[in-house]
Formats: sequence, C-alpha cells, structure tokens
Amino acid sequence: MTATTTDDVAPPRLLGVVWMLLVVNVLGFLPSSGTVIPLPKAAGQVITMGALAVAFGLALLVNPRIRVRPSAYLLLLAALALVAVASSLLLESGAGSLLRTARLVVFVATLWLLCRWWRSDLALVRIHLRALCAVLLVVALGILVTPGPAFSGPGGRLVGALWPIPAPQVGQYCAVATGLALLMGIAGRLSRRDVLLVAVPAVAMLLLSHTRTALAGLVVGLLVAVLSMVRTDGRARRALLGATAVGGVGAVLLGDTVLTWLQRGQDASELTSLTGRQKVWDALLAADRTPWEHLFGIGLTDKSFNGLAIDSSWLSTYQELGVVGVTITAAVLLVLLGVALLRPPGPARACALFLVVYCAVASYTEVGLGDASAYLLHLAVAASLLVAPAPVRAPVGREVAA
Repeated sequence: MTATTTDDVAPPRLLGVVWMLLVVNVLGFLPSSGTVIPLPKAAGQVITMGALAVAFGLALLVNPRIRVRPSAYLLLLAALALVAVASSLLLESGAGSLLRTARLVVFVATLWLLCRWWRSDLALVRIHLRALCAVLLVVALGILVTPGPAFSGPGGRLVGALWPIPAPQVGQYCAVATGLALLMGIAGRLSRRDVLLVAVPAVAMLLLSHTRTALAGLVVGLLVAVLSMVRTDGRARRALLGATAVGGVGAVLLGDTVLTWLQRGQDASELTSLTGRQKVWDALLAADRTPWEHLFGIGLTDKSFNGLAIDSSWLSTYQELGVVGVTITAAVLLVLLGVALLRPPGPARACALFLVVYCAVASYTEVGLGDASAYLLHLAVAASLLVAPAPVRAPVGREVAA
C-alpha cells in the first residue's frame, strides 16, 4: 500500500455507488411475512453480503494501486478486525462467526480503499445523506404500499415493509439524516427547501418508529454540534435560540403527549429494567468465562445471549471480542472526539461531532460498534471530516515560496 501525498484527487463517480452498497450491506433485516415480497433470512444475507462483495470489487476498480490515507480510525478498525479473527478461529460461536468475521474484514478493507478521498469538504457527508435518504424513501414507500405491515412492529411501531428493517434501525437512519441535513442547512450547504424535504418526513418517521434512543442521540448530538459553531457562526446562534424557544413552547403545550410517547405504553418496572434489557445484561456479566474469553471474547455472534438480544454495543462487544475489543471500541470514540475538539470550528467539525456523539449515545442500548454496521459507517464519515490536509508536493524543478 502507498499513501497519497496530495489532497486534490477528485472523488470518482463510483464512490457514491460503493457507499450505497455498503449501506445496503449493513441494513437491518427482520424476517417477516408481512413484507410485500417475503424474504427468508438466507435470501437477505445473500443480498447484503453480495452488496459488500460488489462494493469491495468496485473499490478496487477505482483504487487499483491501493493508495490510502491512513488514519487512527482505520488503524483501530483494523485492530478490531484482527481481534475478531483471533477470537472467531476457535469456533466457540460456531462456523457462523467465521462468516461474520470475513464480512468485517472485507468491510474494513473497503473503507481503507475509499479513504484516499476522505477530506473535510463535506463530499462524503452528502453521499452518506443521499444513501440514508434512499433507505428512508424505501420505508416511506412501504407506508404507502402496505400501511398495515409497515406498522407491524411491537406496539404498532414503524418498520420496513418493502425491506424488513426493524424499528430501531428506522429510527437510527431518520435521526442521522435529520441531524446532517439540519447542520448542513445551518452551515448554508443545503437550501432551506432541501433541508425541509429531508428533515420533515425523517422526523415524522422517527416519531412513528417510537425509537427513544435515536431521538435522544439526535437531540444531544445536535446540541453539541451547534454549540461547537455558535462562537463563529451567526446562523448557528440563531438556530440555537430558535430551537430553545420552540422546545420550551413545545414542552409546555405538548408535555403530556411527549411523556406518553416516551413511555411507549410501558409500566414503571419495564422502564426501570430498560424493557427487559437489564436482566439480559446481568446474566451476561455473571456468566463464567475463561481468561481468553475475558480478554478476546467468543467470536462474532448474532448479538444475542441465551437467545435474547443483548441490545448494548458495549456488552455485545465484551461478549464477542472481550476486554480488548471494548478497549478498541472506546478508543475509536475517544480518538474521534478528541481530534474533533482540536479542529477549528466549522461545518466539518460540527458534523463530525454530531456523528460521534450520536453513536456514543446510541451505543448504550443499540449494538453495532464492534462489528460491520451503520454505526461504523457514520463514524467513517466523521473520520473523513477530521483527516488533516495532506502536504502538497512542489512540482519538480520549481521552488516553493517561503
């Protein structure tokens, strides 16, 4: 591999196609007979894995000389993949762990091939936003085509009816798309019309998905991002004041409605046990482990423990990749956050902060930081915005002015 030394390489047209294929690879899949075209789990896996294979092939096509721009994020992902290989080779989680590990390795390798075009001009943010909007368009079409199955999630939550996306993932895509659109609108990189076209339906679908984690991540992430711009951007100050006023009025007028939405029909015991997650978490932490399992885990799994969903990035990573995996995952977030805080204020830093903070908040009750997932793609976009400009080489035979 060789590293590029210039920052003026134009992104290839296929970059957006490769990124969309990566998004398809990490789409949530909840097998359901209520979809327009019922897909068995095996068929869904073939489609998503096929998308990853094509993405890797196209990435090699656009970067045949394998020119890369190493970053701390990619190095940490490579280390995470290495731990996954070591832990999965023992087959404690069955042969499926090898397939999941191979997927992670190819996923990380594809990101390495694309990092040549990572820079802070928001180009990858636009590509990522378009990909998320494409997913949301599929969800919206599901509402129009088959409204019954579209609201077949637990308690009538919005799910994907054309492609069986679980409600938490619908909420995630809605929240990230909304946050990026609003930040680019505040920075003047998107017109008000485009911001409304993205944010209004995305917020509506987020509320219909009843995903509290996504809403919390959106609010906290946007707050941190906008605060990072208020000293240098008048539009950010006006947006913060407007949001504070709207939030205050909304809390007074719609307080009961908001509380009802947040409770989601659950009683006090369900809320305090995080909808039953606490029991799974306690059992996972109490399980006997060998020293190897404590350090390196049991290999990549389907993110469940005793047949129940773990629903925590930190505990699922501990189960699969041990303390070493958890340490690498924490380092990813801390390094990105630290670098973002050192960058000058601006749209790039704001978007990066939003994505990192959102993933940190969501990691408490969502899985994905320790495996190929949409969260790693969100963080890849953040990492691309934080890449330092590469030095420009002077043309041969010319002197560079001091």
